[in-house]
Amino acid sequence: MSEVFDNSKIYSFFIPRTTLVGIGASREIPRRIKDIGGTKPLLVTDKGIVAVGILKQIEDILKEAGMDYAVYDETVPNPTDKNVDAAVKAYRDNNCDSLITLGGGSSHDCGKGVGFVVSNGGRIHDYEGVDKSTHRFPPYVAVNTTAGTASEMTRFCIITDTSRKVKMAIVDWRCTPNVAIDDPVLMKGMPPSLTAATGMDALTHAVEAYVSTIATPMTDACAEKAIELINRYLRRAVANGNDMEAREGMCYAQYLAGMAFNNASLGHVHAMAHQLGGFYDLPHGECNAILLPYVCEHNLIAHRRRFSKIARLLGERTEGISAAEAAAKAIYAIRLLSNDVGIPKGLIALGKRYGKEVREEDIPVMTGNAQKDACGLTNPRIMRDADVAAIYKAAL
Repeated sequence: MSEVFDNSKIYSFFIPRTTLVGIGASREIPRRIKDIGGTKPLLVTDKGIVAVGILKQIEDILKEAGMDYAVYDETVPNPTDKNVDAAVKAYRDNNCDSLITLGGGSSHDCGKGVGFVVSNGGRIHDYEGVDKSTHRFPPYVAVNTTAGTASEMTRFCIITDTSRKVKMAIVDWRCTPNVAIDDPVLMKGMPPSLTAATGMDALTHAVEAYVSTIATPMTDACAEKAIELINRYLRRAVANGNDMEAREGMCYAQYLAGMAFNNASLGHVHAMAHQLGGFYDLPHGECNAILLPYVCEHNLIAHRRRFSKIARLLGERTEGISAAEAAAKAIYAIRLLSNDVGIPKGLIALGKRYGKEVREEDIPVMTGNAQKDACGLTNPRIMRDADVAAIYKAAL
C-alpha cells in the first residue's frame, strides 16, 4: 500500500451495529434478539459446542427469558453447501424469523449461508463473490466461542462447494451480524490445540490486513493492536485456558484483527489455505499458521517497513540493524510463536494429525484454485502460479 491514498477511491469500514465483549456478555442474547425484531431464532451451531455444554448454557438463557427457538447443530468444521441447505430447511420448517450463530467460524459461516438463502432465495452458490445479495438479512446475533476467526463481526462467509471441492468466498456487507458477542466464559473449555489454531488465525488476519494493498489508517490501527495483544496473550491462553485475563485479551485481539481484515481484506495465505480446507477438509487456522511465514517471506520486498513494525509488535528488537534484517525478524517471530503454541511443522504433519494425506501431486490443482480466490487480490506482491506452487511445496 502506498502511504498516499488514491483520491479517486472511497474507503469503507464495516462492523456490526453493536458489539458486546466481557464476562457474562452472552446473557444479553434474548434482549438483543428482541431489540432487532426477532421473536423465534434458529440457533446454528455444531456437535462440539453441544458436547462441551455451551449450547445448554445458551438454551438455559433463552428459556429463562421465555424465548422460543429452534436448533440446527450439524455444522461441520469446514461448512458445506449441504449444511446450508439442511439449516435453511430447519429455519423454514420451524417458522423462524431470526438467527443466532454459536461457535467459531464454521457455525457463523453456516448461519450466514442460511441468511443469504432465506432472505434472497436461490442457492448459496449464487452469492459467491462480492455483494451479490439484494435483500437484507433476518435479525442476526453472532455469539463467538473461539478467539480467532472474527466471523462474529465480519462480512465474510466461507462455504465449501462439495461438488467442486472448493471453498466459496462470499463477501457481502449484508451478512455482517447486527450484534456480535464475545464472552470469554464461553472460551474457557477450548483445548490448547484449538486455542493455538484460532489464535494463529487471528494473527494471520492482522498481518495480511496490515500489508494489504487497500489498508487504511483505521485498519492499520486495528491490525497493530491485534498483533501486540496476540503476542502478549496467546501463549498464556494456550498454557492455561482458565487464565481469564488472557482469554479476554484474545477476545479483543481477534476482534481487532477482524476489524482490520473485514475492511482491508486479506492475501495469499488465505487464498491458499482455503484450498487445503476445501480439498482435504483440513482445519483453517492451522493451515493459515503453517502458510503464514512462507507467504510473508515472499512478500517481504513489497513492505519492508511494515514487516519491520510487525517484528517489533511481536517483541523483536530491531534497533541498529538494516531494514531487510528487521523485516526478516518478523518471519522469525511468527515461526517462534507458531512453534511455542504447538502448530505442526508442515502440511504433511498436519494432514497426519487429522488422518488426511497431503500430496505433492495435488499442488497444481490447488494452485489454480488459489489463483482464483478473491482473497489474493489484495496481496502486496503479485503471485505467479510458480510462486504459489513453490510455497505449497516448501510448506509440505
